[in-house]
Amino acid sequence: MIELLKHFIFSYNYFFLYYFLLIGSIYIVLSFLAFSNLKKYFNKRKYKDLKEVFRFKNYKSISLIVPAYNEGAGIISSVQALLQQEYPNFQIIVVNDGSTDQTLNILKENFNAVEIPILPFHKISTAKVNAVYLCKGYKNLIIVDKINGGKADAINAGIDISENELIVVVDADSILERDCLLKISYPFVEDENIAAVGGTVRIANGCELNKGFITKIGLSKSWLGKFQVVEYLRAFVFGRNGLESLNGILIVSGAFSCFRKDAIIEVGGFLKGCIGEDMEIIVRMHELLRKTNPASKISFVPDAICWTEAPENLEILKRQRKRWQKGTIVSLLLHKKLLLNPRYGYLGMLVFPYSVLFEMIGPLIEVFGYIIFIISLILGIVSFNFAAIFLGVAIFYGVILSLLSVIFEELTFRKYPLTEHLLEMFVFAILENLGYRQFTSLCRVVGTIEYFFGHTHWGVMEKKGFSQS
Repeated sequence: MIELLKHFIFSYNYFFLYYFLLIGSIYIVLSFLAFSNLKKYFNKRKYKDLKEVFRFKNYKSISLIVPAYNEGAGIISSVQALLQQEYPNFQIIVVNDGSTDQTLNILKENFNAVEIPILPFHKISTAKVNAVYLCKGYKNLIIVDKINGGKADAINAGIDISENELIVVVDADSILERDCLLKISYPFVEDENIAAVGGTVRIANGCELNKGFITKIGLSKSWLGKFQVVEYLRAFVFGRNGLESLNGILIVSGAFSCFRKDAIIEVGGFLKGCIGEDMEIIVRMHELLRKTNPASKISFVPDAICWTEAPENLEILKRQRKRWQKGTIVSLLLHKKLLLNPRYGYLGMLVFPYSVLFEMIGPLIEVFGYIIFIISLILGIVSFNFAAIFLGVAIFYGVILSLLSVIFEELTFRKYPLTEHLLEMFVFAILENLGYRQFTSLCRVVGTIEYFFGHTHWGVMEKKGFSQS
């Protein structure tokens, strides 16, 4: 029995090594796809002034939906920034989802809100709407107050009273750069088959705001914030860009995304009560829209940038990552018929299996693998040479990819102006793989266990608001 157990432990170490080799190789391929996609995108956009383009092309009108629950700390900065977006025709709909703080009163007082009769279109069922307000002096700003129903329900309520062709969903704790709407809406002008477009999300911790806009870009003072800067760079520079070239994007960030309104209505709106509503609706769009139009696409715009507040203590970060993991599990299980389904092309045959193996099951394999590896070292089951190779592969790939993401950032967007920022990001790109990544994997394992034991609640997220210059 003991020998059998030792054999299992020995074999699992090799399985874990091959697992890291495989996922590392996939990320390397994704990095090449991402680089090619970025190069193609910037070459195409190099000579375009979108303001001029929209003068001659039929731009799409936009309704910006801002779901807000207990966002009193930063809601004014967010709305101020949105009001100053450079776009010909857009409205902002802030949906107060039964906040227990002063979010609604802050909005009403700062924007001179006046209640009007409720005129819902009833295309999507939502929790009861208490009141709708127009704002004196802000003709394109609407405030909706409703009974708490969760983020998806709040977005649906905004969609239900919206009047425009495109729906942009923005988190209340996020800041859009001034030209975001121009950039994220342009793919819909170019291609009528596009159903949704995602933008890039950056960490705002350490940046300064003035009148709702980022005036000084910096890095968070906390080590946890700096880890997340590198992590987000890797996720968007590699992940979204690489998968976009395969029409295999399974998630657009809930912090900033754009949809054709008729496509959202066709699939029934955001799923009420869903933990990962941003991923679930995208997977559902792939499943349902491709049945009627195989050319349907989910796209990504790398330079439409949204800045968001990231958690800076371990407890809040743990809650966030557990929630993300539960959202991934929900989305993949609800739409498991896409798995290895050739009807959905690369998405069904490559991207969906990858998501199941490496995103849903991966954290379990990784954490269990580290435990087995430590036991193996203690019991002397593996040699020193194997241990060196194992740790080299497990950490080396992650370091290379993190460093590449920082290099890509410097070669393309160059958002961080100081040399010291770049040097810090290089340092944290290395350190991220020596504890932080393992911690987030452990959080995802806990999230997986909680999900299958029926704990599907969100958890409370603390908001500090942004630094004002």
